[in-house]
Amino acid sequence: MKLSTTALLAIAVAVASASPTPEKRANPKGIDVSAYQPNINWSTVKANGISFAYIKATEGTTYTNPDFSSQYTGATNAGLIRGGYHFAHPDSSSGATQAKYFLAHGGGWTSDGITLPGALDIEYNPSGAECYGLSASAMVSWIKDFSNTYHSSTGVYPVIYTTTDWWTTCTGNSAAFASTNPLWIARYASSIGTLPAGWSYTTFWQYADSGPNPGDQDEFNGSMAGLKQLALG
Repeated sequence: MKLSTTALLAIAVAVASASPTPEKRANPKGIDVSAYQPNINWSTVKANGISFAYIKATEGTTYTNPDFSSQYTGATNAGLIRGGYHFAHPDSSSGATQAKYFLAHGGGWTSDGITLPGALDIEYNPSGAECYGLSASAMVSWIKDFSNTYHSSTGVYPVIYTTTDWWTTCTGNSAAFASTNPLWIARYASSIGTLPAGWSYTTFWQYADSGPNPGDQDEFNGSMAGLKQLALG
């Protein structure tokens, strides 16, 4: 059967009407990167459908990402919503000290609609005891110290990046942050699985450590409009 031009036009209009607008499109995709991805073509990343990026700014109180400025500027110029993250070392200094270091080296936030709240990357110790030698109660206190210091400076609470396994093991599965801090869960599987105590949903999901775009692969749990609202605080 050969459709008339009028029928084809009607179908095209119907398809266009059914397609969600960018503001309503669900689960915008993102990436998170560090100095391991020094040369990123952000225009290509944007063209590939990426809407946001988290960029490593600091680690402990002795490391700053040498590529942070160029990565952050590149993401900004490409039109991505972006933010910085801090890799925690709870065994080396207080939460407040590390929050201040993060804030001084790229972790700041402003309610401009394009800056995501800074993220605290708290996870497996890459070079020692899994929980950095801290008890569960001491770890919860450390995270509160970091979170409250960040909040007092910016007016927003940091996003907490972690895994359910680490959180259960090293904080005793604390539910103390669920009412204040957005959750960014890492789980490389087809579904998110069980979340840490208190959180009924995750704001971000890191679902793979590699993919078609540089760095780790992420998605936002909501619409593009919701992502922009997060960036507005």
